[in-house]
Amino acid sequence: MYNSLSYKSKQFFWLIIKLSIVIGCGYFIYTKLIDNEQLKFTVFYKKLIKNDVFSIKNIFFLSLFTFLNWFLEVLKWKSLVGFVKQISFIEATKQSLASLTTSLITPNRIGEYGAKALYFEKKYRKQILGLNLVGNFYQMLMTLLFGSFGFCYFLLNHKIDIDLYQILKILLLVFILILVLFFLIKKLNFKGFTFEKVRNFIQNIPLALNIKVAVLSMFRFLIFSHQFYFLLLIFNVDISYVDAISGITSIYLIASTIPMLSLFDVVLKGSVAIWIFSFFNIEPLIILSTTTLMWILNFVLPAIIGSYFVLTFKPNFTK
Repeated sequence: MYNSLSYKSKQFFWLIIKLSIVIGCGYFIYTKLIDNEQLKFTVFYKKLIKNDVFSIKNIFFLSLFTFLNWFLEVLKWKSLVGFVKQISFIEATKQSLASLTTSLITPNRIGEYGAKALYFEKKYRKQILGLNLVGNFYQMLMTLLFGSFGFCYFLLNHKIDIDLYQILKILLLVFILILVLFFLIKKLNFKGFTFEKVRNFIQNIPLALNIKVAVLSMFRFLIFSHQFYFLLLIFNVDISYVDAISGITSIYLIASTIPMLSLFDVVLKGSVAIWIFSFFNIEPLIILSTTTLMWILNFVLPAIIGSYFVLTFKPNFTK
């Protein structure tokens, strides 16, 4: 009888957690779309209608970009997980979308790690955390790589008042903090979970898998960057391809270095994008509409689908 009550209590607890995630995610999405002080929803909608965003051609290509973006992300996750356990593409899709929904209300999408780990037996969970870290590392690496080239080009072609000495001081401070954290983590041991074990696990990942994940991350970055560029074309922005791509990659570089809730990502990218594209004399309303639509296509719609997988997730209490 005690075990029966314990099992029901766990079920009730998980139901509350899942409902809280979905309701919280839905509430924040609603407020960002309807009560956004930067961009009123009615103004945003009129801008979309005026530029014929909902034409069959535009919807097709925007949907294709979104599909390819998440197809590559799911394929990347399936490839990584295959290192410890083979899963189907459908399972990888469920895990990726459910973890997206969960992560939207956590800083820097950290909730993604725990959400994905819960899909696996206890013996695999530490490895899953490490694999997720590897996947995010390569995605960040591509953002830093393309973003650095884009931002350098942007700086060289525009007169921007930046205190390089101050930036160097900040970078030096960050470097020192990373070194300190590195040595502290190396000495820590949480129930057998040591830095050495993590390092050894990552080092054992085959080179071919690392290359595959890096290539998928690169193509994914190129996909959503060009989706942004396609939206600029829809809004009839007069800008060269090179200038547009340098600006877009600069936006992702700057935004990715600022920790914040993913649900407020649209606000951050919108602010950064307005500043970047102000040097090209582009109307702020167009930029805000573009970043908002990017957010809807690549985060809101997948998160809505992911909500179903969150609600239907059934934890195995025997794990």
